[in-house]
Amino acid sequence: MTDDRSRETSRLTSFRADGVVLRGAYAPPMVRVIAHRGASKAAHENTIEAFHLAKELGADWVELDARRTRDGAVVVHHDAQLPDGRDIVALDRADLPASVCDLTAALDACAGMSVNIEIKNWPDDVDFDSTFAVADFVVAEVGRRGSHAEVLVSCFHRATLDHVHAGDAAIPTAFLHHYEDRSWDEVAADVAAAGHVALHPWDGVVDQDLVGAAQAHGLEVNVWTVDDPERMAALIALGVDGLCTNVPDVARSVVDGR
Repeated sequence: MTDDRSRETSRLTSFRADGVVLRGAYAPPMVRVIAHRGASKAAHENTIEAFHLAKELGADWVELDARRTRDGAVVVHHDAQLPDGRDIVALDRADLPASVCDLTAALDACAGMSVNIEIKNWPDDVDFDSTFAVADFVVAEVGRRGSHAEVLVSCFHRATLDHVHAGDAAIPTAFLHHYEDRSWDEVAADVAAAGHVALHPWDGVVDQDLVGAAQAHGLEVNVWTVDDPERMAALIALGVDGLCTNVPDVARSVVDGR
């Protein structure tokens, strides 16, 4: 495990076909263990506690969700509403519960791991923003930190994802999806042509055809959300690159062959 993890975090350099440099941890020699909203089975999701625990349980990466408040803060929360039903976008940062952290604090808490930042910006959500303010914040923050090698930005909304790529082509980007009304080859070809580096499919649609199409177009495949160890092993056998899971300790054991 130690040898594999050290290779994962070594600062190697790789190049995509279009010449964009992908530094370091985004080109690993092993399957990534990605803690879904942190170690969310054992701690409250998308919290500093969940991120710290993810590292303790052996995660290589943390996946987290970025949304905006009324006064322009970017915070980490999956749903557009708080549990009491209030819309986050209708509240100032100071109005949020203490458990809701800023994206910047979350990134700090994930030191020693890489981070998949999912930008929440879907047209049906109350906080949809056609000006891509959260995307711009993420691009600026990654640039400020110089953390291109330690992040991967994903989104279901392709226009938002394309906006990130246009803002900084050195930030690796991944297309989140469920079902598609095109062949997997068409999906992979389109995503690769747009400059993105990975598909992030829902586990229910992942099969050899999807993985093969992604690989044929130079894309990686990080699957969500997988908690069953037998399914994890089957996905590894298919050739996926990452397992996004609520139980990173279980995934760590499967990946390491324990």
